Amino acid sequence: MKKITTLFVAVIAVALVAFKPVAPVTFKVDAAKSKIEWTGKKVTGQHMGTIKLASGEVATNGKVPTGGNFVIDMTSMDNTDLSGDGKGKLMGHLKSDDFFGVEKYPTANFVATKITPAGGNKVNVTGNLTIKGKTNAITFPATYAIANNTLTVNASDVKVNRTLYDIRYGSKSFFDSIGDKAIDDDFLLNISLVATR
Repeated sequence: MKKITTLFVAVIAVALVAFKPVAPVTFKVDAAKSKIEWTGKKVTGQHMGTIKLASGEVATNGKVPTGGNFVIDMTSMDNTDLSGDGKGKLMGHLKSDDFFGVEKYPTANFVATKITPAGGNKVNVTGNLTIKGKTNAITFPATYAIANNTLTVNASDVKVNRTLYDIRYGSKSFFDSIGDKAIDDDFLLNISLVATR
């Protein structure tokens, strides 16, 4: 009887250790190591560039991301496929009120409202994206990894409809006769976050 009791206690102890809940951990985004790449397309081609993060954090349950937010430094927006006057002209226009109105709205932000595991190291992220003072919900898939007190999160081809943020310049949705000068309503973001404990 004593052996059975001892065995029972040992089994319970192992079970308690095995099912011990993982403590929540919040990772702070390393703005210097993180990056966002953007692509904007038009009838006659496309342009690409980068935007820097100002700050952010990702909450986890110790194993899987459960929430998060980050601030985007819109003043850092840059172009990577042009140079010289062409680049200067494009960036001046993108930062103007026709597009992102950077002087009045120097930051944009994203706040996750729901993160759902999607198998393996994948999650589906839903959250509120605010650009030019307007907020809309977006959903996109992402991958993540946690190792050595570092969390990485990557999301590719995140589609954002600029017209929802009152950015209508060159949009066929609002200007029917614009022809080959039309610019796609959607732009794409490739997001790479690096965050540490």
